[in-house]
Amino acid sequence: MAKKSKGNRIQVILECTEHKTSGMAGTSRYVTQKNRKNTPDRLELKKYNPILKKYTVHKEIK
Repeated sequence: MAKKSKGNRIQVILECTEHKTSGMAGTSRYVTQKNRKNTPDRLELKKYNPILKKYTVHKEIK
């Protein structure tokens, strides 16, 4: 069986930043992948938050 390399592509979780401050119940999270070599810092994307019903900034969490 071939040895699996660690690879540069990892799975990350994005969580809404506005939802935490709104005080509403629940949370908006997305799972995506990023290339560790090309993007060493934390990822920030605008994604749709179905609870707030608008597009908000989602940041990578640990």
